[in-house]
Amino acid sequence: MMKGCFIALEGGEGVGKSTQSRLLAEALRAAGHEVVQTREPGGTAGAEAIRTLLLGVDGEGWGARAEALLFAAARADHVERLIRPALARGAWVVCDRFIDSTRAYQGGGNGLSDQELMQLHAIGSEGLLPDLTVLIEVPPEEAAQRLAARDVDGPDRIGGRGADYHARVAAAFRRFAETDPDRFASIDGQGSAADIHARIMAAVARLRP
Repeated sequence: MMKGCFIALEGGEGVGKSTQSRLLAEALRAAGHEVVQTREPGGTAGAEAIRTLLLGVDGEGWGARAEALLFAAARADHVERLIRPALARGAWVVCDRFIDSTRAYQGGGNGLSDQELMQLHAIGSEGLLPDLTVLIEVPPEEAAQRLAARDVDGPDRIGGRGADYHARVAAAFRRFAETDPDRFASIDGQGSAADIHARIMAAVARLRP
């Protein structure tokens, strides 16, 4: 049996990852693939429980290292119970965020070293990387407008951090894409959902049929 393909969608807050994950999953199903659409943190019962701990606005929150450890634990469960079994049976996995979000947010945003974060990933998830990482980028002012329309009840704990933090996150994502062009595809997130989806499908075409 042919191994499946793993696609992660990445980017900062308000770039449209959730919408584009859904459109990509629908397109791949229409092409005849089994598709598992999932998200991080989350995707399994254990990882969803950790998501609540990480993103809930109650309580005092977590320090940078505790936060990174929680993300790594959620991902380890997600990879072991959902992602690897799906790939092994030949399914395509479309994931809204994966390891590069940890590298950007807990690394670029919080100042932890990329080496430390990748060591955690090696321990928790045996270093699994997507076959393709789609980085969706929009200007900060457009992202802010989208977030204002989306988060009418207020942002989650990480999304509500300051503009300087999110600028560091965006810069980290951009750096990852520039240094690993074989794995990353940078996508302009401006325009209609259909326009952005078409750009993503062109990037996905680099994978096997």
